[in-house]
Amino acid sequence: MTHTATPKNIHQGRNVKRFREMMGLKQEALAYELGYDWNQQKVSLLEQKETIETDILAQVAAILKVPVAAFENFDEENAVNIIANTFHDSAVANTFTESSQANFHCTFNPIDKMVELYERMLQQQREMIEKLEKLIEKK
Repeated sequence: MTHTATPKNIHQGRNVKRFREMMGLKQEALAYELGYDWNQQKVSLLEQKETIETDILAQVAAILKVPVAAFENFDEENAVNIIANTFHDSAVANTFTESSQANFHCTFNPIDKMVELYERMLQQQREMIEKLEKLIEKK
């Protein structure tokens, strides 16, 4: 079994766990998919390994339908840095300038809509009562 060379910050086992959890797969289910000699404890140990054997990584990738490179290259620190540098306060603040706020004003009064809905519900209730009364009269 050959080992995959990994850069210092990449933890393949943690990446397997992240992607497995994103897919909503439990350790037991992954163990079942990996084969008869696998169990939950073995998957747990796998997820603790910094470097995973290439053949096992390929099997896990196939089961999770994720490229092997995702396990080999995903670095949480870099992802957090990219997100932190892309979305900052001024980017969010500029989205809601005074000129764009006009786009968020309601064109109707929500209370009026609730009253309309209530009146329709009352009307349906009245119609239902009338139908029931007619049925009772017939008997």
